[in-house]
Amino acid sequence: MATRSEASPKLFFLLSVLAVIKTSHAAGGIAIYWGQNGNEGTLTATCATGRYAYVNIAFLNKFGNGRTPEINLAGHCNPASNGCTAVSSGIRSCQARGIKVMLSIGGGVGSYSLASQADAKNVADYLWNNFLGGTSSSRPLGDAVLDGIDFDIELGSTQYWDDLSRYLSAYSNQGRKVYLTAAPQCPFPDRLLGTALNTGLFDYVWIQFYNNRPCQWHRHLLGPERQRGNPDCNLCHRQICHEGYRQHRQRLEVGIFRRMC
Repeated sequence: MATRSEASPKLFFLLSVLAVIKTSHAAGGIAIYWGQNGNEGTLTATCATGRYAYVNIAFLNKFGNGRTPEINLAGHCNPASNGCTAVSSGIRSCQARGIKVMLSIGGGVGSYSLASQADAKNVADYLWNNFLGGTSSSRPLGDAVLDGIDFDIELGSTQYWDDLSRYLSAYSNQGRKVYLTAAPQCPFPDRLLGTALNTGLFDYVWIQFYNNRPCQWHRHLLGPERQRGNPDCNLCHRQICHEGYRQHRQRLEVGIFRRMC
């Protein structure tokens, strides 16, 4: 899988459409990953466009199995010198507009894995204390409280992501809901996140259609093949996505993709 910064801005805008919603009454919205392109503008400016309902700050790409957690926001700031604490003002600005802001863990480049259930608990505690409603003397993004954690797991082992989701979800019992979101690959079930999604704890899922043939959109779908009903497009959207993700008792909102097909 390519990293977020390798996809063109326009294409990634389309492919970051909110895909799965827990209840049939919830409204859809567009999700975007912010943090991997130093030229994309500030977090405050991103939310001020009014285009997005969800922003995933990307990425915490080093954690687990004894590693010291590290956040990487590309050219935006230097976490080693506490330079990313200024992002707190952007987080609050987005939340004041009603936008949910998550920390995305994982990504296409990094060093992360979970070695055991105990390791998953340690990572959950770290995320709670350093980015969510807990307390820590060294919060990388300052004292703003994020709305939840996004799982963009593209590397390593398949194990213990379900345990991590359970431990994080349990923190919702302390008064403020911890939202869980994920970015699985289009082919169902996702090789790395399948067991985590099976917990039924995730609130939103943004499916990665791009770089997943035959799922990704192609320009020719706007021509005669769109009128005939492109079989590749139908395969992904109807059979894999609708049938697969519907097994989680969730309603699929393909958004722009549905109209293209």
